[in-house]
Amino acid sequence: MKTSELSEYDLFLFHQGTNYRAYEMLGAHVLNQDGVKGVRFTVWAPHAKEVSVVGDFNNWDTRVNKMSKLGDGEIWNLFIPELDSGIVYKYAILPQHEGPHILKADPYGFFAEKKPETASIVYNLNNYKWHDDKWLKFKQDNPSYSRPMLTYEVHLGSWRRTLDGDYLSYRDMADQLVEYVKSMNYTHMEFMPLCEHPFDGSWGYQATGYYAVTSRYGTPDDFCYLVDKAHQAGIGIIMDWVPGHFCKDDQGLRDFDGQNLYESDNIQRADNSGWGTINFDYGRTEVQSFLISNALFWMDQYHIDGLRIDAVANMLYLNYGRQDGDWVPNKYGGDGNLEAIDFLHKLNEAVFKNYPQALMIAEESTSWPNISKPVYMGGMGFNYKWNMGWMNDMLRYISLDPIYRKWHHDKLTFSLMYAFSENFVLPLSHDEVVHGKCSLINKMPGDYWQKFAGLRAFFGYWMAHPGKKLLFMGGEFGQFIEWNFDDSLDWHLVEQYEKHTQMLEYSRALNKFYIEHKALWEVDFDWSGFEWIDCDNADDSLVSFIRKAEDGSFVIAISNFTPEVHQGYRFGVPKAGIYKEVFNSDAECFGGSNVLNDYDIESEDMPWQNKEHSILVTVPPLATIYLEYNDQTVASGSSKKKAELKVAAADKKSKSSTAKKAVAVKGKTTRSAKTAQKEENSKATKTKSTVASKTKKVKAEVPEEAEAPKTKKTRATATTKTKKTEADIAAEDEVPKAKRTRKTTTAKTTQTSDDSAVEAEAPKAKRTRKTTAAKTTKTSDDSAAETEAPKAKRTRKTAAAKTTTNSDDSAAETEAPKAKKATTVKRRTVKADSADDTEAKPKTKRAKTATATASAKKEKTGTATTKKATATTRSKKTKAETVKKGEA
Repeated sequence: MKTSELSEYDLFLFHQGTNYRAYEMLGAHVLNQDGVKGVRFTVWAPHAKEVSVVGDFNNWDTRVNKMSKLGDGEIWNLFIPELDSGIVYKYAILPQHEGPHILKADPYGFFAEKKPETASIVYNLNNYKWHDDKWLKFKQDNPSYSRPMLTYEVHLGSWRRTLDGDYLSYRDMADQLVEYVKSMNYTHMEFMPLCEHPFDGSWGYQATGYYAVTSRYGTPDDFCYLVDKAHQAGIGIIMDWVPGHFCKDDQGLRDFDGQNLYESDNIQRADNSGWGTINFDYGRTEVQSFLISNALFWMDQYHIDGLRIDAVANMLYLNYGRQDGDWVPNKYGGDGNLEAIDFLHKLNEAVFKNYPQALMIAEESTSWPNISKPVYMGGMGFNYKWNMGWMNDMLRYISLDPIYRKWHHDKLTFSLMYAFSENFVLPLSHDEVVHGKCSLINKMPGDYWQKFAGLRAFFGYWMAHPGKKLLFMGGEFGQFIEWNFDDSLDWHLVEQYEKHTQMLEYSRALNKFYIEHKALWEVDFDWSGFEWIDCDNADDSLVSFIRKAEDGSFVIAISNFTPEVHQGYRFGVPKAGIYKEVFNSDAECFGGSNVLNDYDIESEDMPWQNKEHSILVTVPPLATIYLEYNDQTVASGSSKKKAELKVAAADKKSKSSTAKKAVAVKGKTTRSAKTAQKEENSKATKTKSTVASKTKKVKAEVPEEAEAPKTKKTRATATTKTKKTEADIAAEDEVPKAKRTRKTTTAKTTQTSDDSAVEAEAPKAKRTRKTTAAKTTKTSDDSAAETEAPKAKRTRKTAAAKTTTNSDDSAAETEAPKAKKATTVKRRTVKADSADDTEAKPKTKRAKTATATASAKKEKTGTATTKKATATTRSKKTKAETVKKGEA
């Protein structure tokens, strides 16, 4: 460190607020003066009547080593020969009003006594030899914007402790912490404040010694060793820095020379009652020199790569945390702190002038614009901002039971409305796991398995979301209890419990995937690096999107925030070819249920979600998966899997369509049965030509028609026998099953469980119903049409006929409000195992069934018809009223 000569020019810059190396002039410096080795003490105390240096070396006698004023009349100076590093000292200040001396620690002191002692210690910062040249060169050549940035936030006093409960030293952590962070694939560490502070419970955010690295964990050289080892391992170091406020302790900055000095003389502005602290006076130029010099000091002397500036909103707003009447507007009548705004501009310009690749990260919790834009562009001058909006929305969302998440889908997607308005860091910080907020794992709803699955899914979504990343220690292995600053993390969980071990390995693997795939970080702050596939699927609480690199490579991310498995789910993709699942949070090795897409996923030329091509994927429960494009030949077995997913996709599509129709039924007008019948006949006529063309296609595996809108098929008439070919059977298997006739009155209708399943998931199989003089064939599409409007009235069978409804029919009715089935049909259910046999039987048998039905019809007398018609009319009326009430 260079020591200033206390020239008039240095003093002038200090008072102008532009001496950005004020620590070279003020404080305690070991040097040779006139050939004599000693320590020079210099302090700014303009209101003091008298100042002296006291310590063990003079028995704390205020009369022995009195200081003298320099030419500016505000700075006091004294050289004491034969002193060296390690001397404990304070400044004894006699206020203007006299009275007892005030003992103050050195505001520019480089080291301090370990708590609870409060004096400063003389320390020579020129001793440590650095070995991080390679890192510094790498940082200059590789701007952070287009590099991965995955930060591990650490409180050094509680990351890990000795078996006796003592702190680890800086050198201990250089070995243990650096090795751990490297093995976990983090790129940066962020230390919670390390400026000297008296109270552990403040976590370092209420400081007394801004230039003194805390003595809790060792000496300044020990801290240099920790940073140096991290840099040699390729890990950047960020430190929390608090230029917004300071603590009220007597040895600190408050009323430093008997009057307000570092704080405003406006008590209303100075007092920060919400935090029990004092705000800095940013309009005072000497305070500007003090703070800006301090920011550069950590970079100059400790090679810190960046600062995370705490509580920026508290600096920017005059009314932050204050009630009406407790603050005074600025000269323009606004709530902005004009002096603080100017200070932040000056701070960031000075830092980036000296360190162009520095990280200046604002913790700003409001919507103040352009926080991370350069000053010359009208911004505040930081290059990153914590995205507090994303953090709050996501933590609220994942805390919800999955059944309620669809009503809060906007919390999952809203961040993309403003994701590129700033250079955002997505923080999951210490503030979110204290004061009753629960740890991350304990925020997750559900049972033990679901908690871990939910956290893995959330981490996967977070890692793919645009923005740099930050995670507080303990979150990576799922610590259940809240963070306790006075104790070690629960490392025994990883050693003794499998789920925590798997969670740690998941975090390690996810971090590795992140840093190895530039599509997830190379274009973090522009729309060109992101594209939605589907952001509107609130019903399934599912989102999918694409992250892109500059060279065109991309990763598809799909996140499912419900415990439901989605088979055969179709997603649009940007290119035709082969896709591979390259990461799955539901893998068994991570503690998941192992629902994987472990085969080549071949795209289809089916437009979907505004993309020209699409793929079918199985989406695991409470999970995030990543897919990559891989232009190669399809592996064996993939076609079979694709065929299975096609069927699942068809079922999914039909189920969704049925549900939507059920919702649409509310509010629509009632149609007459006659009108409905006309539409039925019209639809039945149209389906004949469609079936003729569809049944010509024969495929060994599932044909493409399964993905097209389902085609209804007509049945043979009662007097015609139709032979069913193998082609017909194949076509029926892959298109919604051919509608089958059922016997009326005394005839029984055989219906397989497969038929029932098709009825439930695809347009329902048509059923025959009896009217006054003729039998009307009614398809399930007609039932769907009835669902679209209030239900068409249907007849019921007399007491002689029984109706057996299988479970699949009940499921179909559950999927949407179904029109009740006519009781003129007596059916018997058949086990699912016989479904294939039923499909394979020739049509001649069904034709005979139809003939029997026609004969039965002729036997009915006019009298019986008349009676039943009357009964039918009453039944219809009752049914319609029942349906109407149910819909209401």
